[in-house]
Amino acid sequence: QLGVGALYASPMLAAAPGSTHGYDVVDHSRACPERGGERGRRVLAARLRELDLGLVVDIVPNHMSVAVPSANPWWWDVLRHGQESRYAKHFDVDWSAGPLLLPVLGDDDGVADLKIDDGCLVYYEHRFPLAPGTDRPAGGAREIHERQHYRLVSWRRGNADLTYRRFFDITSLAAIRVEDPEVFAAAHAELLRWAADGDVTGLRVDHPDGLTDPGEYLRGLRAASGGWLVVEKILAPGEALPASWPVDGTTGYDSLREICGVFVDPAGGPAFTELAESLGVATDFAAVQEECRRLVTDTILVAEKRRIAALLPGVPRAAAEDAVAEVMIAYPVYRSYLPAGRASWQAALGRARDRRPELAAAFDALDTGVRSNPEGELAQRIQQTSGMVVAKGTEDTAFYRYTRFVALNEVGGEPAAFGVSPAEFHAASAAREAATPRGMTTLSTHDTKRSEDVRARLSVLAELPTEFAGSVRRWTDRCGIPEPSLNLLAWQTLLGAWPIDATRLREYLLKAAREAKVRTSWVDGDAEFESAVAAWPERVLADAELAAEVATIVERIRLPGWSTALGQKLVQLAGPGVPDVYQGTELWDLSLVDPDNRRQVDFSARRNLVGRIASGWLPEVDDDGAAKLLVVQRVLRLRRERPDLFVGYRPLPADGPAAEHALAFARSADLVAVATRLPVRLAASGGWRDTVLPLPAGQGWTDLLTGKEIDSPNPALAELLDRYPVALLVRRTA
Repeated sequence: QLGVGALYASPMLAAAPGSTHGYDVVDHSRACPERGGERGRRVLAARLRELDLGLVVDIVPNHMSVAVPSANPWWWDVLRHGQESRYAKHFDVDWSAGPLLLPVLGDDDGVADLKIDDGCLVYYEHRFPLAPGTDRPAGGAREIHERQHYRLVSWRRGNADLTYRRFFDITSLAAIRVEDPEVFAAAHAELLRWAADGDVTGLRVDHPDGLTDPGEYLRGLRAASGGWLVVEKILAPGEALPASWPVDGTTGYDSLREICGVFVDPAGGPAFTELAESLGVATDFAAVQEECRRLVTDTILVAEKRRIAALLPGVPRAAAEDAVAEVMIAYPVYRSYLPAGRASWQAALGRARDRRPELAAAFDALDTGVRSNPEGELAQRIQQTSGMVVAKGTEDTAFYRYTRFVALNEVGGEPAAFGVSPAEFHAASAAREAATPRGMTTLSTHDTKRSEDVRARLSVLAELPTEFAGSVRRWTDRCGIPEPSLNLLAWQTLLGAWPIDATRLREYLLKAAREAKVRTSWVDGDAEFESAVAAWPERVLADAELAAEVATIVERIRLPGWSTALGQKLVQLAGPGVPDVYQGTELWDLSLVDPDNRRQVDFSARRNLVGRIASGWLPEVDDDGAAKLLVVQRVLRLRRERPDLFVGYRPLPADGPAAEHALAFARSADLVAVATRLPVRLAASGGWRDTVLPLPAGQGWTDLLTGKEIDSPNPALAELLDRYPVALLVRRTA
């Protein structure tokens, strides 16, 4: 009824016991029993066929869960037999360094069954007395081997000597070697069987940057599966997918930056910068980013750094480690794909040389090793690890510290650039239509820092920077959080997600504080500071006068926020690419980061509203969000019924005193989308006045959202957008 073409599902293979998301696969040979198993999968496939819907499945080729070792047959066998295990080569373990080293739980999130307790090492539910003053059982590894049949396994506190590659810093997710044909076959046989049977029509590849050779992997996957194929590749602004990848496109974070950014008023930037500086919040994003990337290379990713440095023979270990870290910190993109991506490698190397000239010899050795063998282990591990440094340092740390204007702090975003100009937006859209018209576009995902509608509401603040700044200064004096960057984040979050209860806000702020790693972190907590953060939501909400002020500003930005949210949605759905509509976002959705955005969705309410819309109801733009559902349903049904309309891309500039507030483009010659930009400034300037939108030549049009017929070749925007701030025009046939 909504008009979607496919169900887009998280991973469906067997996952760790109790998994809430499926990205922690433990067995590639079967469907997840806790989600219905093979029988449930077949029932789902049959039902989708009846509805003429496809199925796009998320796959995780980079890693497997080892949180419950006995649940993962491959890992369990490695623990029992060490390097002699038939699965020893399935995991990315540095066997040359000796035993497989596991972390002791307590210093990080570690392997769940390994911990120190009451003078004993608890190892997979068996207790071994520790030798006095050590972390090693009195009987040593021999006792474990003899009593439990584990071989070539050791342990360490922390993660600095770990000898297996992980998914980022999560020690319970061990990387696998899908570059090996045997491992590829074992990890994909079941998925490929589903595709061959026609049950799966598309694949979404999770975290391709973690693979040894993403291009070769994708070529093998394309040859084996056919069908639609997109990759969760985070592109920096201006970066393109490698031309050699046989994929339809990315999962759409690049489009998210462009679509959301074009609705942000760049004129608000200076005032937000001034506010942040006055509160003691850093405003040099490059400096914050460098600091955060350095933090992760020196702490949570130190094992990866050391493993790479060990591949530089003849270079003193300290210098080698520093050189490796500096290059990864300096990367302009997540990862270079050598040899084609040599430019980004050279850029990172050059920046690193400028920062640390005393490491010239180490940089020379590193560059020589990479250039002489771009497919060798040194080059491969540098590439794999740079993406980890960028993701953990930038997305998961800097984005929580650099809180000048958090609507810009999104996966694939560029917070230093205050918005996206219409010219840049149109150029990017045209390029997408030309290069990856079947790539995914998105506004909200399970990984976004905040939902599309929170960002839409926050974008309105860029049009009211003085009012916002004055309020935040006043509120901070009255009830501030004693850490400037978190304090500024908290006030923006309160406005963006209002109304929000104390529990949700508390859980979000504690997560944000730990991710920022300023006053507390996941592994080095500050109980006193966290108590202050946890108490803040109730303090604010219990302060009737302050809460009333917050509610007043929310009321001021609510309607413009809805206008922007509708504009974003129309532009995404009608523009180039294959739109992804994340669960629940058919109506207003004011969710924050995972796990807040995984809350239950009321599908019954949505089903009822879709039925009313299908019968001709035109909802008001109000709290129930049905106006957004109208936009989603009308555009998606048109895409399904008239795919011929959604080809090509041409900007349509408006003409008149408010022309900058119209964002319009044509698809084919018979479809036009129109959205309103910067609604607060538009209203303050007197509205649309006599601004018109010149349409492509030809006979009349119908607005598919309202049913209104437009016969003028230059309709007045005041009339065209009198009911909704968006319009979808389809040319009437003779």
